[in-house]
Amino acid sequence: MNYLPLAGIAIVVAGFALRFNPLLVVVTAALATGVLAGLDLVAVIEALGKAFNDNRYISVTWIILPVIGLLERYGLQQRARAVIEGIRGATMGKLLTIYLLFRQITAALGLTSLGGHPQTVRPLVAPMAEAAAEKSHGALADEDREKVKAMSAATDNVGLFFGEDIFFAIASILLIQGVFESYGYPLTPLQLSVWAIPTAICAFIIHGWRIRSLDRRLGRAGA
Repeated sequence: MNYLPLAGIAIVVAGFALRFNPLLVVVTAALATGVLAGLDLVAVIEALGKAFNDNRYISVTWIILPVIGLLERYGLQQRARAVIEGIRGATMGKLLTIYLLFRQITAALGLTSLGGHPQTVRPLVAPMAEAAAEKSHGALADEDREKVKAMSAATDNVGLFFGEDIFFAIASILLIQGVFESYGYPLTPLQLSVWAIPTAICAFIIHGWRIRSLDRRLGRAGA
């Protein structure tokens, strides 16, 4: 047997031990493995290029996060707060309830990436909720401010978790279908999705009540 291609493993171990650039180490190991296995160098590079092209969506995250960071650095959160401060009658309860409804509906349509903690909650929803709470109840104590941030994050979680199961092509529905089928209960994804609707409605009502309860507690604390 030809053990030379295993030299790629040694290159990875040595490169990481010497703290070389991880990307350089991995690419070097891949090239060495391919060449030592008898492949043409051009063929190895083509294989690397094809793998990168097929999985290029993985790199999108590394583009989005710096963009969000730059937007925050140049005042995105401040602008979000200013927008809410300029809306008459805006309250934290109304804002987060609307966002909960938006998150559930879009998740039910399969648009699960329209929201999220890094791209929506931190730069937009949480600052807007804080501004609405301060507009209604005055300056917030540090503890209350953290509660508003936590409720903003929880609203995103609840909306996504109970909304996405209505979309029958989501992975969670297929997992549930597989479990039921293994126990002798053949159900279609559409049947499971339909029965997820009452759960989503209950989640909206319960979490909406939690949002309004926090808003009322902040009002009593401000008074």
